[in-house]
Amino acid sequence: MSFENIEWAYASGEPSNTGLMRATPEDFAVDEVLGFEPDGEGEHVLIHIRKRNANTEWLARQLARFAGVKPMDVSYAGMKDRNAVTTQWFSIGLAGKPEPDWKQIENDDIQVLQVARHRRKLRRGSLKGNRFRLHITKLNGDLTGLEERLQRVANDGVPNYFGEQRFGFEYDNLRRADAMFRGEFHERDRHKRGLYLSAARSYLFNEVLSRRVTDGTWNLPLPGEALMLAGSHSFFVANEIDTTILARIEEGDIHPSGPLWGRGDLASHSDARELEQEVLSAHNEWCVALEKAGLEQERRALRLPVQDLSWIIDAEQRVLTLSFMLDAGSYATTVLRELVAVQEPGEPCASAE
Repeated sequence: MSFENIEWAYASGEPSNTGLMRATPEDFAVDEVLGFEPDGEGEHVLIHIRKRNANTEWLARQLARFAGVKPMDVSYAGMKDRNAVTTQWFSIGLAGKPEPDWKQIENDDIQVLQVARHRRKLRRGSLKGNRFRLHITKLNGDLTGLEERLQRVANDGVPNYFGEQRFGFEYDNLRRADAMFRGEFHERDRHKRGLYLSAARSYLFNEVLSRRVTDGTWNLPLPGEALMLAGSHSFFVANEIDTTILARIEEGDIHPSGPLWGRGDLASHSDARELEQEVLSAHNEWCVALEKAGLEQERRALRLPVQDLSWIIDAEQRVLTLSFMLDAGSYATTVLRELVAVQEPGEPCASAE
């Protein structure tokens, strides 16, 4: 399988505007929204940290070393970018251990914002979402057209693609997944194996979503659609599309969905199922491998609402400032790809056509 020049469809065509992202870490700011209050007691400590130029896994190891616990006793709800300024929550299991002075881990790039006791370990995905504040500099292209794109995204959301981070540098996670499925190597590291399986599953989802974007149905239901309730993993199948379904789609109460492949039967029926089967028939070996790996069929919404989107376009300085909220499990880069073709420092410049 070739992973050169992977390109999934755009809802409004490829953007003509270009810009620079992450000229400084402060240009990409992310704040986790936990969605619940700490219990105030228990054997786990929830610690809220602001970090700059720090990898999530690296910081988790530092916390484990500082607290004198095993790395497995430190958890977090989601990964955060290194080249950014982010706030995120960690939990540290301290059963039978004294609590250290967390302020001692602070430096110019790490600050402790809040510490609280909690009864349960923080689990992956246990967030309400993330709030983003982004600055795109060296903005080029028609700013009127950009304003129109921003308004469409505010009104309609964007296709809910898995972001490029999921696939590794130059799609290396996909290459390793493919080699693993072909029996060319066996990954003993459980964490890495999980990354490769997740990347392959996400790729298949993006393939189905890209087809729906091309067909103009990523935000419209097909007969037999498995419709997901907004903000939930629950869904129901609509064998017929009536005015009530269309109204709920329009209101953002429900969304069309696509498959996260695994064992079991597709939830979709009729036209929706036929489309999914047609797209995935080209990747049958991967589907079988994911089933053998023990993954179960799940669903993911095809549409990503961009909550509280606001923007400032500084035409003189050629800077776009964005602020928005996304549900957990979605990607800011997925929003950006519909607006501006961005490069990061050190990347070759891409032409805007």
